[in-house]
Amino acid sequence: MKKSGKEIPVKVSQGKVFIPDRLRVLNRTQRQGVLATVSDEQPFTSLIAYTLTPNMKGVIFTTPKDTTKYRNILKKKQVAILIDTRTKTGSDYLETEAVTIIGTARPILRGKERSELAEIFVKKHPKLTPFVKSPTTSLILVEISHCLHVSGFQRISVWRGE
Repeated sequence: MKKSGKEIPVKVSQGKVFIPDRLRVLNRTQRQGVLATVSDEQPFTSLIAYTLTPNMKGVIFTTPKDTTKYRNILKKKQVAILIDTRTKTGSDYLETEAVTIIGTARPILRGKERSELAEIFVKKHPKLTPFVKSPTTSLILVEISHCLHVSGFQRISVWRGE
C-alpha cells in the first residue's frame, strides 16, 4: 500500500532507536498519553497528563482518588502508558511514532518524594497546580520496566528501563 510515494511496510522490522532519547523528545512535545489498567480482568484506558522523571526511570501523572483508574492501580499495579505523535489527518502512518511504557504504578501519598514529584509535574503542567494540590488528587509514579518504540509503521525497538 502506498501513501504519498512511500511504501507502507507489511512486515515487522527491528528498530535501532535509543528509546531514552525519544522519550526525552516526546516528553517535551507531547502533553498527554493513554494509561491502560485492568478492571475485573478487562482492559481499561484513560487519557492522562503526564511527565517523565528527569532520570527517565519513571512517569508521573495525577488522578482523582474516586476514579476507576485509581481503584484499578490499587488492585493491580502493572500498567501501560502509550505516548504517540499521531495527528487527526490519518496521512502520517510512516511518520507517526509511539512508545508503550510498561511499568509498576504506585500512589505517592505524602512527604518529600511527593513534593519533589509534584514540582516536576506542575513544571510541565502549570495549569494543573490547583488539581495537584487538592486532597482528593493522587499523584502516581510509574516505575518503568521496559518500553516498546514503534516508528515507520512497523519498525520496533525495545528498551529495558535500566
